[in-house]
Amino acid sequence: MDVRWGLLGVPSSAGAHTPGLEQGPSAVRAAGLAELLPGGVADHGDVPGFRWRPDPGRPTAKNAAAVARVAADTAAATARILAAGQTPLVVGGDCSITVGVVAGFVAHGSPPALLYVDGGPDLYTPDTRANGNLDAMGVAHLLAIPGHVPEVAGPRAPLLTAGEVVSYGHSLPEGDVELALLDKLGIFHVHADEVHADPAGAAARALAAIEAAGPRFVLHCDVDVLSFNDTPLADVPDSGDEPTGLRLGELAASLAVFTASPRFAGLVLTEINPDHAPEPADLRRFVTTFAGSLATG
Repeated sequence: MDVRWGLLGVPSSAGAHTPGLEQGPSAVRAAGLAELLPGGVADHGDVPGFRWRPDPGRPTAKNAAAVARVAADTAAATARILAAGQTPLVVGGDCSITVGVVAGFVAHGSPPALLYVDGGPDLYTPDTRANGNLDAMGVAHLLAIPGHVPEVAGPRAPLLTAGEVVSYGHSLPEGDVELALLDKLGIFHVHADEVHADPAGAAARALAAIEAAGPRFVLHCDVDVLSFNDTPLADVPDSGDEPTGLRLGELAASLAVFTASPRFAGLVLTEINPDHAPEPADLRRFVTTFAGSLATG
């Protein structure tokens, strides 16, 4: 029987601040994601994972070798899902796994644009992020901007140009270094305040921009785009909090617009730390809403 989705778990917190994100794929499966996905799913299992550990030898690019290895494994598995004619749905894990997903599309011969739904655009490098968590540097490595770590960016760097990236739902304040970099690089972006004001209109603007960027796009969704008070799942509890973080309904409305596009080609879900959910029902609520927001294809 034909299925729409190829589900892949990436149980890695290599790029994170602390352990926890490596539990995300198993927790999301236990919450019923596969059964809730519209169009059917083939579960491709997990790539080999990594649990975060201190890296005193490389404090500004912690666990870089592990991040690079996980990305390479993710790229190979993503290419296999595409070869099977399925839409990749890759569940992490930390945000650095999106480097591997984009690389997998490129390896398959289907280079994508990237719609980055996230509390921040992840444009830091080891030069600008002193605590060294590479999950805050994913897009910088996809773009191979100065200061990136070559082993993380991979052998085909850069995998994307700035014109192939759209940032959506970020909550960056005026004067923020990443906000300035978005503008300097010419990356189209939509602030969380715009989503609050008009979710459908904000999503339509982002969709128009990403559809203009190329024939297909990967959708990255980091749960830190959500208000932690509304949906307590993110690895960094104060990221995207009130009044700037999106409510779950606003995210769902946006995802429904994005995944209905004929150019939508794959989805990455990241930064779920099940230890931060007060009750199992919180994760089930998110997974049910998330799956229900995906267009049937």
